[in-house]
Amino acid sequence: MSADTQPREPETPQEHESQNHQAAPEAAAQAKAKSDAPKKTAKPKSSVIQIHPAGERIHPKKAEGRFAKLRIAAVLATQFVFFVIPWFNWNGRQAVLFDIPERHFYIFGLSLGMGDLIYMALLLMICAFGLFWWTTIAGRLWCGYSCPQTVYTEVMLWIDNLVEGDRNKRLKLEKSPWNFTKIRIKATKYLLIFLFCAWTGITFAGWFTPIRELVPNLLTFSAGGGSMFAAAFYGFMTFLLAHIMREKVCLHMCPYARFQSAMFDHDTLIISYDAERGEPRGARKKTASKEETHLGDCINCAMCVQVCPVGIDIRDGLQYQCIGCAACIDACDEIMDKMSYPRGLIRYTTEGALQYDYAEKDIKKRLLRPRVAGYGAVLLVVIIAFLVGLSMRATMEVDILKDRGVMVRENSKGWLENAYNLRVLNYSEHDQLLTAKVKGFDDIALTGLPEGGLRVPARETITVPVQVSTIPEYADKGSHPIEFEFTYRELKEGTEPETLVEEATFIGE
Repeated sequence: MSADTQPREPETPQEHESQNHQAAPEAAAQAKAKSDAPKKTAKPKSSVIQIHPAGERIHPKKAEGRFAKLRIAAVLATQFVFFVIPWFNWNGRQAVLFDIPERHFYIFGLSLGMGDLIYMALLLMICAFGLFWWTTIAGRLWCGYSCPQTVYTEVMLWIDNLVEGDRNKRLKLEKSPWNFTKIRIKATKYLLIFLFCAWTGITFAGWFTPIRELVPNLLTFSAGGGSMFAAAFYGFMTFLLAHIMREKVCLHMCPYARFQSAMFDHDTLIISYDAERGEPRGARKKTASKEETHLGDCINCAMCVQVCPVGIDIRDGLQYQCIGCAACIDACDEIMDKMSYPRGLIRYTTEGALQYDYAEKDIKKRLLRPRVAGYGAVLLVVIIAFLVGLSMRATMEVDILKDRGVMVRENSKGWLENAYNLRVLNYSEHDQLLTAKVKGFDDIALTGLPEGGLRVPARETITVPVQVSTIPEYADKGSHPIEFEFTYRELKEGTEPETLVEEATFIGE
């Protein structure tokens, strides 16, 4: 993106004539005709200064200020969750583990099996509607502070600044010929990048395989193929997207940037340039007064462009490429301080406030509007459904499967008997004791379960064959509804038994 234009000296008639004589005959004839016309003062033309030449890597200048500190805090917070949480233990196992081979998910004290995927779906819906709701209120703050692409790109920029220096030094290094110094600097940088990407990939795999076992196994090349592939793939994608592509992901690949405008409205908080205050822009001496220059507050230093990680000029208005990182605000505020101008030439504001539909102090009052209320209501409903579902969730599930190979038979007592398979799923992290009884006839018996109850190991699924029998007079030809009542409790002190009722059918003769 380019900075604003700078004037140059008008062309003299001689220069104009010389240039046109090198063109085609028709152009030369037109130039001859113009030269015979009365001479007019030429209007100054503009030259465009390319801050980030097209096709070249963007080297943003390091921004410093209050929003830069917030970005650092956001990066540290998100990476603490990503890198450190898998190392926490909870009740003798990894605190957060998505154990896909065992089809079990652990989130601290919450243990979810495949039958609990509805809760994972609700959790994803909470994240989605939370993002929509927040975007309507405050724009792309997620992109600027918490998006993995932004976070990892920021880490790569930290490495660039640490090894190669600030923006000017990096640009100079890029243009310098290859020598021992350049090779040493580049090798050091790529070594740090490789270590970061490798550890990122290993940590990612550690969310799906116990990380305390994974790391030693990787070092001895005894880890499973799936874990090694996950670590290598995620590490490579981190290198590709955060170091190689960087801003290209935000500019050309991110779908969120395309549909964000559907969530923006007149009162959405966005980063904006106050054109009324800043224009006409132009350079001036620090000691010059505004009355002398007749210029706005923008001194056309282009610092807002130099610090932008995606290389846009915020002075051109809101653009879908803007990730809302506020680096331009920090850079502009620093320049305003040096010029002794008030801060806020570039700031977080709303379109309505810029158009004087209401005062800046009334922005908070605009939060209660239909779009925000709509997204908020849906978000609240999904959160309530998630919490209510978790509170009422059973830690034991029993599926009753009719044995189709034996519809009905007569047992040794002369009673009619049906065979069933009980598939018992224990979602808790403790062994549970299951007992059962059956209802449906005045005389009915359940056999097949061990005396004293069935012990179901933690986080396991077992299948047990059982039989239900009754007096033939009670079960005439056809199907009859019966009811299994299961009582279960965890095998630890202080737990109360819970009851689970399942319906089934009994086939008579």
